[in-house]
Amino acid sequence: MRRRWQPTFDAASIRVRQRSPKVRTVTAVWTDFGGVLTAPIWQTMNRLCGRLGLAPATLATAIWKVTEQFGATDLMEPLDTPLVTEQEWLRRVKRALAEDTGDMVELTSLGEMWFDGREANAAWVGTLQRLRRQGTFVGMLSNMPPAWDVYWRRMTPPREHFDDVVMSFEVGYRKPRREIFDLAARRAGVDGIDCVLVDDMEKNCEGAVAAGWRAIHFTDAGTAEAELEHLLRGGHGFSPAPSTRP
Repeated sequence: MRRRWQPTFDAASIRVRQRSPKVRTVTAVWTDFGGVLTAPIWQTMNRLCGRLGLAPATLATAIWKVTEQFGATDLMEPLDTPLVTEQEWLRRVKRALAEDTGDMVELTSLGEMWFDGREANAAWVGTLQRLRRQGTFVGMLSNMPPAWDVYWRRMTPPREHFDDVVMSFEVGYRKPRREIFDLAARRAGVDGIDCVLVDDMEKNCEGAVAAGWRAIHFTDAGTAEAELEHLLRGGHGFSPAPSTRP
């Protein structure tokens, strides 16, 4: 019987080239405010506590007590959703501090004290301005109390720095909820995969990725700029997690 000829293949010499999936380039950059466009939050908190004569842990404990009164899970959620006015929030914090320390602390305007002496992160502002000049959409996406609106606008005038601004207190939901990311993408006129969030809070970055965005966990302006440039050139960055929502 004649043997049927069968070709032999050298696996080392034959390579199957598979086309890698096309990576969507980021076209919309959304930056957080506090801790990104400003110094780290802990620095601002320490400065505030120094003026009040309180240990940071003491003030944080009082704020948590007030937060729990509203069934919230984030220190600032009652203020930046908002669930309460700043004046009522301050009244409750002062009462909690009095219960814990026996002293009445003078708190009249959190926003005024929080922003007093606070400066913008010049390096990151410079990066965003350069991107805008190059044609990249740049927006600000922040969990912001309404009473603080006047203060951040003085630091970073929106018309000079951003193509759009999405504030939690204006839209009624906050990071890391999916709704705020979906809204921001629509406002930028792109899909979620075309957006990147730059935020100092890991849970907000996780929320962005769950909504189909890319995300950069901000630690300093130089590192964030390098990661952002990689995404703008078509790099993968964070891979969006499969959504379980409809």
